[in-house]
Amino acid sequence: MTENHCSIKEWPMQMRPREKLLQYGADTLSDSELLAIFLRTGVKGCSAVELANKLLVSFGDLSALLSATQQDFCAHAGLGPAKYAQLTAVLEMSERYHRHQLERNISLTSSNAVAQYLSQLLRQLPYECFYVLYLDTQHQLISCDELFRGTINSANVYPREIVREVIKYNAASVILSHNHPSGIATPSDADRRITQRIVEALALIDVTVLDHFIIGQNDPYSFADHGLL
Repeated sequence: MTENHCSIKEWPMQMRPREKLLQYGADTLSDSELLAIFLRTGVKGCSAVELANKLLVSFGDLSALLSATQQDFCAHAGLGPAKYAQLTAVLEMSERYHRHQLERNISLTSSNAVAQYLSQLLRQLPYECFYVLYLDTQHQLISCDELFRGTINSANVYPREIVREVIKYNAASVILSHNHPSGIATPSDADRRITQRIVEALALIDVTVLDHFIIGQNDPYSFADHGLL
């Protein structure tokens, strides 16, 4: 006895992920429905939505799937090098979109936009990275650069390198950010100490540190919001 699997094309119109997205918006779709649209097709005996559900169970969640290595990604049925290339392109387009939005809109009144962009940039990385956003006198973005890269739980940060880059860009202020691959955004004692050292170093050349965001799995931690700057 074989199980009868119904094709998505046979579903009621309002239940089909693509039609649902077009009618009600992407935010109304579940993770599996969004993934099904990306997959486009299922595998034998398994619709795209059913395959998406299986993949989410296998990886644990959508975040883990999106950050999987090519080897881990392609090891699953229904996925392969072409899908991995497509996914990588989608993620890169998303990153560039947020960067362009940030370059257009960043100001002292758009800390949420900054936090959103940094989360997009750093949240999925399996190693610790330290970024600096350089701003002009109008608090417009000059550049956003990765300065230091470390291991899963640490990265060496050198204030003198930040000072050198600030002078190169002729920046008036900066925003600092780094990620915690553990997912916990609470600052360590080392985070507090290096932030204070950077603040003191930049104060010597009249450059202000506006904020330091730590990116974890949930909301970013803001040093400014917690009165640490």
